[in-house]
Amino acid sequence: MNVTTDLAACSLDELKALLDGGTLTVYSVARPLTADQPVERSGLLATFTFAAPAFTATTDGVETPVFAANPVPASSVGTPGFARARKADGTVVADFSAGPGEREIKFSEVSFSQGAPVKIASFTFIAEGGWPERPDYYDTRPRTGYPMHSA
Repeated sequence: MNVTTDLAACSLDELKALLDGGTLTVYSVARPLTADQPVERSGLLATFTFAAPAFTATTDGVETPVFAANPVPASSVGTPGFARARKADGTVVADFSAGPGEREIKFSEVSFSQGAPVKIASFTFIAEGGWPERPDYYDTRPRTGYPMHSA
């Protein structure tokens, strides 16, 4: 989880409470370096709306988010890379890793097809800086004349 600078001092329970009635927007890859930056090159794939309260009790380290609808129809075709959580007023709270593998948000689908249902299968908070992606992949895009990343 990458929390915005303004909310970095909040506890996990406080962050969960801020999401009551907010949204969780799923984007394709190329996430911004921090949650303070706008999403510019990632495609919007789906949007979930949190209920109030947004979370119920944690069970075995797995969060139980409550949404107005789960599944929701995908708004575009693509593979999820991250999700941005916003308060009900649209203020950004945090970014979460999303997709298959060691991610905070896992879906019942690996990729999304426009209009097809998208369902969140699990939601786990990973501490700040604990994302599995390499830092040099953050906020990237293909550019002519630049070498590909090497392992």
